[in-house]
Amino acid sequence: MNRIKVLIVDDSAVVRQVVAGVLGADPRIEVMGAAADPILAIEYMRRQWPDVIVLDLEMPKMDGLTFLRKIMTERPTPVIICSTLTEAGARVTIDALAAGAVAIIQKPKLGLKSFLSAASDDLTSAVLSAARANVAVLAGRRPPASAPLQAVAKLNADAVIAPGASGTLIQTTERVVAIGTSTGGTQALEVVLAALPRTAPGIVVVQHMPEKFTAAFAERLNSVCRITVVEAAHQMRVLPGQALIAPGGKHMLMRRSGAQYVVDVVDGPLVNRHRPSVDVLFRSVAKCAGPNATGIIMTGMGDDGAAGMLEMRTAGARTIAQDEASCVVYGMPKEAVKRGGVQHTVALDAIARAITAV
Repeated sequence: MNRIKVLIVDDSAVVRQVVAGVLGADPRIEVMGAAADPILAIEYMRRQWPDVIVLDLEMPKMDGLTFLRKIMTERPTPVIICSTLTEAGARVTIDALAAGAVAIIQKPKLGLKSFLSAASDDLTSAVLSAARANVAVLAGRRPPASAPLQAVAKLNADAVIAPGASGTLIQTTERVVAIGTSTGGTQALEVVLAALPRTAPGIVVVQHMPEKFTAAFAERLNSVCRITVVEAAHQMRVLPGQALIAPGGKHMLMRRSGAQYVVDVVDGPLVNRHRPSVDVLFRSVAKCAGPNATGIIMTGMGDDGAAGMLEMRTAGARTIAQDEASCVVYGMPKEAVKRGGVQHTVALDAIARAITAV
């Protein structure tokens, strides 16, 4: 099997050294080079083009976002962004995801070496996931959760919300939509939500994304959508014409409050190695909304959401998966289809119409 060729572009010698060591220890990965800035990276790429690029955004000579846009214009390639955990870093990272990057690696300002070493499994997984990205989709879309950087046992939604039917019997006809997505999802969500009218039903979204990035992501979506898009807060109402984005580092559940729907934003263990988890959201929606809900699973690596989608379908919800051709990574939808949770499979540009069809 050919090894995945990775180019690391970061002005920090520590980052280059540690990331190269972590990735190079995996027999499936070959670190073909490590460059201190995009100009040097271009020299590497003239000799051999990488399969995946790990890219810093704040660099001398040419900033990472400019370099990313150049790559996606000339020869689309899976790019993983190394970004600092700051408000400004979050905003520019969201711009990078919108420009075609597929995942985020968090980079704290302090304790960098020990942090990256401890996150070796997640760094490797991010590269392996990126290498499977559908480059044709990246090339065509050019306007992501990425998994959190902890290596832990895989838990299911039982760790946060008990299975079983809801005890809420108050009748309501208010419709809701629950969406789950991961790798490639930041771009895909923009396509879907920007196409919705202000009369769209209330929407709750889990996008795998680290803490501190979801607020900037919601802000960006809100600027390009007719509906209102905000990062969810605890006990916020689910309203027509509004999408609530689960905060990074927290689980989001939906419940009934009388005839209304509200969300709870809570702590809890990683579920399917994610927090927020799609399975947690989908199970809560199945329990409180049942046939009043539509569940949508979109591009992403892994199987988070597959079990929850089956629970939604069993509860009477309408369930939809994004098709393989339009996914950056056809992992989560594929697993949901495999388990029998999906009623309809549609292309990305048809999802908004499916939401408003009922």
